[in-house]
Amino acid sequence: MNRFFKNFLLCGALGWCMEIVFTALGSLRRRELTLKGNTSIWMFPIYGCAALLAPVCRLVRKKPFWARGLLYMSLIFCGEYAAGSLLSRKTICPWDYRRSRWNVRRLIRLDFAPFWIVAGLLFESLLTTRE
Repeated sequence: MNRFFKNFLLCGALGWCMEIVFTALGSLRRRELTLKGNTSIWMFPIYGCAALLAPVCRLVRKKPFWARGLLYMSLIFCGEYAAGSLLSRKTICPWDYRRSRWNVRRLIRLDFAPFWIVAGLLFESLLTTRE
C-alpha cells in the first residue's frame, strides 16, 4: 500500500505538470505569449489513479511500445470518461469538450489519442523505473 500511495502522488504530480505544460503550449495557438497553463485540484486524484496502471505495465512490459501505448490510451480514455461522468453529475467537471467535433458526450476527445498514448508511456516509465 505504501508503494501505491507513493506512485499515486508521483502520478498526480506528473499529470498536473503535463496538463499545465499542455495548456500553456495551447495558448501559443491563441498568440498568448504569457504561456499561462492551468489545471484543477480535481485533476490531481484523477492523474494519481494512473498508479493503477502499475500491474498492467508489468503484464505488458514485453509487448511493443505502440501496443502498450494504445492499451494505456484506451484505459486513460475509460478513466477520463468515468471521472468526467461522476464530476459532471455534480456540475464540477473541470473540462467540457463540446467545442471539439471529436468529443464523446463532452467527456473525452478522440483527437487527444496521441497525447494519451505519450502520457501512458510516461506513466509507465515512472511506474516501472521504481521497481
